[in-house]
Amino acid sequence: METAHDILVALTERYAFGEVAALVPAVEPLCAFGQGLLDLDAEDFGAVTGGPVPAGLVARAAACRMPQEPRERERGALGSLLPVYRLLLEVIAARWRRRETSALVAAIHITSEYLPLLAWESTLGHAGDPLRLPADVAGPDSAWGDFDSRECPHNGPERSAAHAAVRVAAGPGVAWRGYLDRQHSAVAHAFAVCAGECRHPCTVLTRHPADVAELRRRCRTALAYESAPIVKLRHAAPVGHGFGVPSPAEVLAAWERSRHQLARLEPGVLAEDGYPLPGLPSLFSGVAGKLVTPDTLVADTAAALLRTLS
Repeated sequence: METAHDILVALTERYAFGEVAALVPAVEPLCAFGQGLLDLDAEDFGAVTGGPVPAGLVARAAACRMPQEPRERERGALGSLLPVYRLLLEVIAARWRRRETSALVAAIHITSEYLPLLAWESTLGHAGDPLRLPADVAGPDSAWGDFDSRECPHNGPERSAAHAAVRVAAGPGVAWRGYLDRQHSAVAHAFAVCAGECRHPCTVLTRHPADVAELRRRCRTALAYESAPIVKLRHAAPVGHGFGVPSPAEVLAAWERSRHQLARLEPGVLAEDGYPLPGLPSLFSGVAGKLVTPDTLVADTAAALLRTLS
């Protein structure tokens, strides 16, 4: 017969942090931290100070956090998206093991929204941080955020977001948080258009002559991923989001179709690497120009919880 401790161990190993917290209220802070990671609640990553959550875990989570004030010292996900994509890979794999395909598809959707910034990161030296962005996109012959440019292919929302991105860091926190919520993903897509689609590139792209060819390939890959079958699962329900959860077989079938479409631009996506969606880490690595592997942050949090329960 299983003991109460055996049940707690099984729940922890399954990342059922909410259930463990309900049964053992004393470990609620650590459980809340783990659940936040699993839910990709990036506003609160690293917000814990002191208490029962190990400092090393908090620091690693903080690297994935979106700063909630424009001039915070630690830039988190605006400084680099590599820790974010490592965590996303871990969470996608965890959702697969738990057969939570709706949450898995939602995480996939997040990876598609910000992939262009991962493509540009090695060129910019940051992940589209508005605090540093003016130096990268402003200046003579730049059409960035120019509402009157006839040659720039950005649509209206992208121009609005681009315009806001170079000004928002000088404003109040409420405007900053509104930008992150509603416009930062549009800025990411605008960067993809700059390198992947623009026929008359302005200095946003041409100031990086050595990187142009690689940026074009990476951004075209990001744009292709955005329209791939695996990402379209997020919008496949006939009546809005949440109506029609794909089965694991449907997820795998959509991913296989996606891999073969993307392989023309990024052959690494065909790698059989043991990941639940084979080749996804290689796809992100190819777009980043650096190795991107799944993190162990959620697993390490569960291990810390097990030690506390023991």
